[in-house]
Amino acid sequence: MNEVVHQYVESFLPPRNELLRKMERIAEKNNVPIMELMSLHVMLQFMRIQNPERILEIGTAIGYSALRMAYALPDTSIVTIELDEQRAEEALANIRLAGMENRITLLKGNALDLVDEVASYAPFDAIFIDAAKGQYMNFFNMYSTLLTNDGCVYSDNVLFKGLVANDHVENKRLEGIVKKLKEYNQSIMDKTDFITTIIPIGDGLAVSKKI
Repeated sequence: MNEVVHQYVESFLPPRNELLRKMERIAEKNNVPIMELMSLHVMLQFMRIQNPERILEIGTAIGYSALRMAYALPDTSIVTIELDEQRAEEALANIRLAGMENRITLLKGNALDLVDEVASYAPFDAIFIDAAKGQYMNFFNMYSTLLTNDGCVYSDNVLFKGLVANDHVENKRLEGIVKKLKEYNQSIMDKTDFITTIIPIGDGLAVSKKI
């Protein structure tokens, strides 16, 4: 979409409460990665249609997307994982401010090491991946086994600022991430037990439906 159309569509986004707006300001000020508003809005709409009973989120950050999911889906419980200790503490504080402690369970640690603990909360109707981009393939393969038969995996940032469409990335730091995301996108497209669509909105949202 061109910028005029984007602004037009974004003008219809529902208002967020003061806690969420404050979190948005903190995220912008401190470069905390939270999902872009339009792509989050689209994902939440998919989730409303899906109506999941239990969601696993990989990558809590300060708890913004977990709270957005909790507000949008009042009958859903969420298990979320965060590696960074400081961000996990901030997320816990925000979850308490929202009064969502009974619906959002935060696990601290590396998602690659927590499969057994997470499995105790399974099965999940939806998994949302928004953590270390180079580990997306591992996250998908490790945790998609905990999905219900009709489950979905939502993966953010799969277009990575459009760089995945380029044959050459000049920034060496980003080159490895882009390579991993290209491999991830191809892998989820090739899976015979999932149907995947990549939606070119925000930073790219992949929706993988288990079949």
